Amino acid sequence: MTELQTSSPNDSNNPNLLKNRFRGYFPVIIDVETAGFNAKTDALLELAAITVKMDDNGLLQPDQKCHFHIEPFEGANINPESLQFNGIDIHNPLRGAVSETHAITELFRMVRKGQKDADCQRSIIVAHNAVFDQSFIMAAAERTGVKRNPFHPFGMFDTATLSGFMLGQTVLVKACQVAKIPFDGKQAHSALYDTERTTELFCYMVNHLKSLGGFPHQRSE
Repeated sequence: MTELQTSSPNDSNNPNLLKNRFRGYFPVIIDVETAGFNAKTDALLELAAITVKMDDNGLLQPDQKCHFHIEPFEGANINPESLQFNGIDIHNPLRGAVSETHAITELFRMVRKGQKDADCQRSIIVAHNAVFDQSFIMAAAERTGVKRNPFHPFGMFDTATLSGFMLGQTVLVKACQVAKIPFDGKQAHSALYDTERTTELFCYMVNHLKSLGGFPHQRSE
């Protein structure tokens, strides 16, 4: 569990506090599985999210997680090709699917608590090709009317961009291979599995940059 970080006069100068690493933003790694590409019309079918924390040495690591299979909202479009791609059987009772309202409410609750515990000002979505995931989260929040959305309305951290810059790869599995993160292709396109690997990748890149002197920035003379 994330421990409450109490403020002190030196907090603003401590690079090993999460709130100082991303200018007050609280990163939350997210992946969604859907029944299409249009966040306004196509069903959100699966959602996973993982928060992060920093250890005493300022190294980023996974913290809390949540995962939901989700019932299509009323009138949602279901693209058979998308279901074939992600392997989701929306009629399988063993999915244990919950409503969008339940999933978004619990996601926001977990994120708001983590954000408060880390003394951050706002949460920000981290995802691989993040525009896609963020659009579905925001559309579901608007549809359900769940209040107190903790996420920045348009800001995001895209691990596809970050891994292209740092590792020379933009595809998740290939970026993980460069970072020596095990990746089982048979489990890919499960929201939870992809979120876990994306979290490992994000933490690896942040920590690797730190080890190279990239944060706090150490300018060579």
